[in-house]
Amino acid sequence: MKSLSASLLVLVLATGCADKPADYFPGYAEAEYVRLATPIAGTLSKLHVQRGDAVQADAPAFVLEQESERAAREEAASRVQRAEAQLANLNKGRRPEEVAAVRAQLTQAEAALRLSNSTYARQKQLVEDRFISPASLDQARSGVDRDQARVNELRAQLRVANLAARPDEIAAAAQELKAAQAQLAQAEWRLAQKTQRIPVAGNVADVLYREGEYVQAGSPVVSVLPPQNIKLRFFVPEPQFAALRLGQDVVVQCDGCQAPVPAKISYLSSAPEYTSPLIYSKENRAALVFMIEARPAAGQAALLHPGQPVEIRLAQGK
Repeated sequence: MKSLSASLLVLVLATGCADKPADYFPGYAEAEYVRLATPIAGTLSKLHVQRGDAVQADAPAFVLEQESERAAREEAASRVQRAEAQLANLNKGRRPEEVAAVRAQLTQAEAALRLSNSTYARQKQLVEDRFISPASLDQARSGVDRDQARVNELRAQLRVANLAARPDEIAAAAQELKAAQAQLAQAEWRLAQKTQRIPVAGNVADVLYREGEYVQAGSPVVSVLPPQNIKLRFFVPEPQFAALRLGQDVVVQCDGCQAPVPAKISYLSSAPEYTSPLIYSKENRAALVFMIEARPAAGQAALLHPGQPVEIRLAQGK
């Protein structure tokens, strides 16, 4: 059955081209559409284009509902602010009021130390003059040591009050801030994906969803055809395939075309499209045809339409 179909196809091609020159091939125009989709699912809330519209690059295309993504972005922004505040707090000492309280306590302790030193000096002189017992001197010396220790403690507290947090704590807070910023960037990206714009100028070939419909992630919503994305596809018998090369000039004719459209070969198939089930003998080798693609010249592609039958001829002298 496959053999019969292939033979009929070759017969039709041979019959259709019987009255044409050897370098004259039938074909058709084909389009490479740009399909706009979003990686995030949602309900289509706004559609800015309709089928047949001529659109410019960066024009609005469609918008999906954004309530969830907008709330996620606000949450992420709040986390960034909290992380920034925590890092700033760790990079500085205590509040000025707390530092002032420690400094006041240090002043009191220094005054008490001076009094203890004076008392110790008097007690020492009285012991030397034998007015009091040596035990009283030991008590005065203990008071000096006590007040000196209190002064040392408050001086250390004052130094600590002016210091930032430990380096490990600051580094951990900095990493928390980076994580919050990354989460915010992700939330902003997800929100941005709900709004799609036209990536390239062209014509809207189709609109696949309507406002209010639920769009699955990755499903195209709008299909755009840029004029430069029109290509020509035709088939060449095996005996003439070897003479073709990439970049070779061809001439395109179609019904309704005022003048031939120049084009260049852009693709040569590496395998035959219709292969005879028999061995590659000299008798059946001519039944093989290879697919060829060509690109119309800049500014000429808009004259052709997808699916339109065309006739391609190799340019003379090329």
